[in-house]
Amino acid sequence: MSLADSIKASAAELGFDLCGISPVGEFRELEYFPQWIAEGRAGEMDYLAKRNDEGQLKRAALANVAPWAKSVIVCAINYNSAHPYSTEVPDPTRGWISRYAWTDSDYHDAVLRRLRELEARIVSQLTKADATKSDATKADVANAGSQHANVAAPRTWCYVDTGPLVERVYAQHSGIGWTGKNTCIINQQIGSWLFLGVILTSLELAPDLPAADRCGSCTACLDACPTNAFLAPYQLDATRCISYLTIEKRGSIPEELREGMGNHIFGCDICQDVCPWNRKAPVGNAPEFAPRTALQSPSLARLAEMSVEEFRETFRRSPVKRAKYSGVRRNVAIAMGNSGNLEFAIHLRKLAADDDPSVAQHAQWALQRLEEHRAEQEESAKA
Repeated sequence: MSLADSIKASAAELGFDLCGISPVGEFRELEYFPQWIAEGRAGEMDYLAKRNDEGQLKRAALANVAPWAKSVIVCAINYNSAHPYSTEVPDPTRGWISRYAWTDSDYHDAVLRRLRELEARIVSQLTKADATKSDATKADVANAGSQHANVAAPRTWCYVDTGPLVERVYAQHSGIGWTGKNTCIINQQIGSWLFLGVILTSLELAPDLPAADRCGSCTACLDACPTNAFLAPYQLDATRCISYLTIEKRGSIPEELREGMGNHIFGCDICQDVCPWNRKAPVGNAPEFAPRTALQSPSLARLAEMSVEEFRETFRRSPVKRAKYSGVRRNVAIAMGNSGNLEFAIHLRKLAADDDPSVAQHAQWALQRLEEHRAEQEESAKA
């Protein structure tokens, strides 16, 4: 068994559904990144625009941050569940939390733990192999350079979303899946409900073939986006994306985008929910990603009345905490305003008097929306 095949076998044993190896190069897919940053498409996600000491965008090329890397090991875990998609749950009294955040485990931690174990196995395997080598071979390896005392150990870095690289580009070139028109990685057998993790390594491993694009003429994801976040196929304006607005955006959300947010409280799954490749997507079996019933379509009224202590307890192990107490309540106010449910007025009046100016501002907007809805109902009744 080759080292590349051994790595893939170990990845499967550790619970990864997919594993592939990408070469390192100046990929065509990364050429658009500097322009995307320059146009402000990353919004407030300043970490995407970080540069190295030479002033080069780190994520524009792996050579800008890890010139020693020769291969990228890409692993993926399926987090799909057997529960309805957001497009199948039209209850206006409930909010929507993105599918990946229904769990008691932060996927960063769960995926990184597996990556670390895989990394340790690679080093262990090479160390054992090195023990059988001749002194001459060891000297050759030592001359090649290594960050470890053991000459056979490779240099490695593990990342889950936090690394200075665009993971999906390497996922595509490792054969994990192609980049869909919604910019998500799509696997022909599993679909797009995938958590990605990468290991950069100084090992020169046999690469896999890139995944072929199978989106064809389909534009379901582009057509379904309620905030028109796609500039073109394969090009996302993050500043209009509901996931960005509900998670990353702080303070006031542009009024022209609020109606399109619908009942979304944290993240958005619409472009994946409508993707034909997800119609038969299998359910994942990683125990850490088993969904909590309480986080699926939670009651907007309950969220509006939730204290900061209740918020911390409910979401202490969930990615939802990333949006913070203020952000979630702001999003709840918008969802209530979009619901058309006049019974939410009592909750919104409380939020409109909140000490948090962002929450209060959006609650006032929501009350106005409900008043407009009431007026429309009365006008319709007269007709």
